[in-house]
Amino acid sequence: MPNTPDILTIGNRSFNSRLFTGTGKYPSPEVMQKSLVKSGCEMVTVAIRRVQTQQLGHQGLMEAIDWNAFWMLPNTAGCSNADEAIRVAKLGRELAKVAGQIDNTFIKLEVIPDKRHLLPDPFGTLQAAEKLVKEGFTVLPYINAEPLLAKRLEEVGCATVMPLGSPIGSGQGLQNFANIALIIENANVPVVIDAGIGVPSEACQAMEMGADAVLVNSAIAMAGKPAEMAEAMAKAVESGRQAFLAGRLPKRTQASPSSPQTGLVHAKQE
Repeated sequence: MPNTPDILTIGNRSFNSRLFTGTGKYPSPEVMQKSLVKSGCEMVTVAIRRVQTQQLGHQGLMEAIDWNAFWMLPNTAGCSNADEAIRVAKLGRELAKVAGQIDNTFIKLEVIPDKRHLLPDPFGTLQAAEKLVKEGFTVLPYINAEPLLAKRLEEVGCATVMPLGSPIGSGQGLQNFANIALIIENANVPVVIDAGIGVPSEACQAMEMGADAVLVNSAIAMAGKPAEMAEAMAKAVESGRQAFLAGRLPKRTQASPSSPQTGLVHAKQE
């Protein structure tokens, strides 16, 4: 029998790829375009405020991406409180319509008042999420690896939870395994590891733990060869997912021989 497709469903949308990518920090639009293709991703996040204000690196971004090929995930980057995030989310919905995605209600919710460490505000995130869900948004909240917050966001109707592996752009990998594992264990919505992944092995590790997807931007865009790194990330995510579904060997406190212990040859007793 053919294998059943391993589909990821978020809200009312299904994805074959479990690697999501971003659009910032690329050296040129051409490099970004090539990297998106090499990544095999189907969803791409876009900072609404940067597009609206035509900030450096985002001029012509909307025109540079084939929005028939990629699902837009507008994000509220740059918002420091819930009210700002809600207003910008509504702009994001309009931005998706401009791209031709009339039914796109997705929003990556970021509420980050701390401009130095870029850690998300749990209280503002929850407040904004509750209101946006009530207004019909498909909310994907970016959060610290906090299991109780993740569960509360799920309860108010968020379509995913997106705990950070480590601070944005730091490349430190997964720094809080225990909490991330608890979030994955308790979640009834997809868990997407967002921020901090620096190399493919870390993306693979996240998927091996049971994460449903990863979002990678800086590690691809700022690599020496972004397109090649995008392809490597895609392979790592696929490998990690396959390993998770296969089921790992349980850890043991002692060695366990891989060869049978019957029929052993013993030295002849004199």
